[in-house]
Amino acid sequence: MPARNCTRDWSQSGRRTPKDHGKAGGPDCYMDWEKMEGQPYSYFTYGACYCEVELDCLTGDYRTLRTDIVVDVGQSINPSIDIGQIEGAFLQGLGLYTLEQLSFSPGGVLYSRGPSQYKIPAICDVPLSFNVYLLPDSHNPHAIYSSKGIGEPVLFLGSTVFYAIKDAVTAARAESGLMGPFPLDSPATPERACLACATPFSQMVGRPSWSQVPSTQ
Repeated sequence: MPARNCTRDWSQSGRRTPKDHGKAGGPDCYMDWEKMEGQPYSYFTYGACYCEVELDCLTGDYRTLRTDIVVDVGQSINPSIDIGQIEGAFLQGLGLYTLEQLSFSPGGVLYSRGPSQYKIPAICDVPLSFNVYLLPDSHNPHAIYSSKGIGEPVLFLGSTVFYAIKDAVTAARAESGLMGPFPLDSPATPERACLACATPFSQMVGRPSWSQVPSTQ
């Protein structure tokens, strides 16, 4: 994509920095942030996702039984690569919203700085039935061969697992006579899901602050 708003003539310099290089944008992109007018992006990628989970109310453990995803990728140049990108991005989102809890020291130092210190999705976290569909008859005149970039937009669809867990917790609470809203922070770790279910077993123990619920994964 062509560079815009360059601050120097780079033909006279062999060194570049992101700050000096300026802003990059597509040929159809423009934006006036003071007037809040314009088109900051050439196009958007759309998608929808359905998830079904099974939740163990006594332990808070869950299993994703089924996931169905449909994504608008324009005219796919290589469907196998696009489907692989969608599957990978979804599992990243699943980890972000249900597994990867950040832990901080009292002074604000981040303890969980990598996969060795928090749990990332594994093969056992892949939905038992995992179906990915590419939206047919979609066209994108702003990119090569009417395709669309599909790197990480699907990551947010991993939040459907979080909301499926919350729906399951809502059903469990209803069986205990508990109605109305309740807190369930992301990531929805088994500890948080177990406490949110408010079963007679979990009510026998002290209830810590939601921001202090540790993760043992």
